[in-house]
Amino acid sequence: MKILYIECNMGAAGDMLMGALSELTNQAAFIEKMNTLNIPGMTLSASESFKCGIKGTHMSVVIDGEEEVSEDIPHEHHHHDHEDHDHEHHHDHDEDHEHHHHDHEDHDHEHHHQHEHDEDHEHHHDHEHAHHHHDHEHGHHHHHTSLADIEKMVSEFNVSDKVKADVLAVYRLIAEAESNAHNEPVEQIHFHEVGSIDAVTDVTGVCVLMEMIGADKVVVSPVATGSGFVRCAHGILPVPAPATEYLLRGIPSYAGREKGELCTPTGAALLKHFGDVYEERPVMSVEKTGYGMGTKDFAEANCVRAFLGETKEETGVKELVCNLDDESPEAIGFAMEELFAAGALDVYITPVQMKKNRPGVVFTCMCRAADKEKMMELMFRHLTTLGIREYTCERHALRRSSQTLTTAYGDVRLKRSEGYGVIREKLEYEDLARIARETGKGIEEIRAEIERERKQ
Repeated sequence: MKILYIECNMGAAGDMLMGALSELTNQAAFIEKMNTLNIPGMTLSASESFKCGIKGTHMSVVIDGEEEVSEDIPHEHHHHDHEDHDHEHHHDHDEDHEHHHHDHEDHDHEHHHQHEHDEDHEHHHDHEHAHHHHDHEHGHHHHHTSLADIEKMVSEFNVSDKVKADVLAVYRLIAEAESNAHNEPVEQIHFHEVGSIDAVTDVTGVCVLMEMIGADKVVVSPVATGSGFVRCAHGILPVPAPATEYLLRGIPSYAGREKGELCTPTGAALLKHFGDVYEERPVMSVEKTGYGMGTKDFAEANCVRAFLGETKEETGVKELVCNLDDESPEAIGFAMEELFAAGALDVYITPVQMKKNRPGVVFTCMCRAADKEKMMELMFRHLTTLGIREYTCERHALRRSSQTLTTAYGDVRLKRSEGYGVIREKLEYEDLARIARETGKGIEEIRAEIERERKQ
């Protein structure tokens, strides 16, 4: 099984994920593909970057000839009042959040712009870096892009339907998070025009790379979010910012040792969309490792690492067990049917005597490890249990095969199992039952006749 493990010890941002994943595949071909998508005014390039002596890739997104130094995705709330520009702005993009147009948790460039105001204010603005210096004549400061506009843009990209679907799914996650954070309908969430181009590049780039890599399973480490506070148009917000916090719900996360914003909304949305499980690195045979670098320097290497390799298929099965003393027989029977229909290996009921001398049953579902979550969801949905016990069983099975026999009664399937010095053959019950109904004969009589026919 090809497995991809993404290590987020310094959080995650779209450009850093893109840099790390690009090192796992044909980076030059990837960049060429991105630059032929006709993303308005965008040029993507990769450069070597060193953090704590470690070499990795820094992805540079240039919009209309100027490099965007962060990639978070803003919305209409990011449109600052003009009086905000009277203050000194410190652009620690490690504290970028959903109110800033980029996702470069790049924890990066700190830009100081001196203005005529006596007070020093730390204010994050995605375009307030040296070469954007708040010329309000720049039309892109006043244009915004809706989710529908993003969907139209992506629909015209020369990428597969899967990549298009992935990009739009990530954007919908972000829009939903912004909607929740600011109590506004998703349809009213807008993205700053230039910021959206940069973010579209990052999101699309990661989705294209995930398709190129083609991992069977994606494992994501617990995510470092950073800590402290971040200033935005609304005021001072805690880290993780509300949209990031919403996106990381259900995903293991922790503050980490660094102050500022390490995980951005775009990074969180990409991890949420592509992650299958969120846990420490599994046992795997690593074939390639990729490093995606931020810009700012910390005591710890500011990077996302991606490991690509192989892991053994899980041969064990899961045993999911719960005790029931208040369930109707009909409900138990229906739950059993639903589990079998969903692919359970076996479901069985064991009568037991429970507390207070109540008769009850132990409900057991045997399933493949990959089907565990689906089976537990069905058990909780159709049974009254409040808890399910999980056991991992090592399964040693005979090799199975099937063939069709031509008999006097028509075609009958023969199931064969072999291994460990054993060979077993058995006529398919459903076929025997069908013949019994058609002829009025007993199943054992039909079985014996077919066996005699085979020996002749």
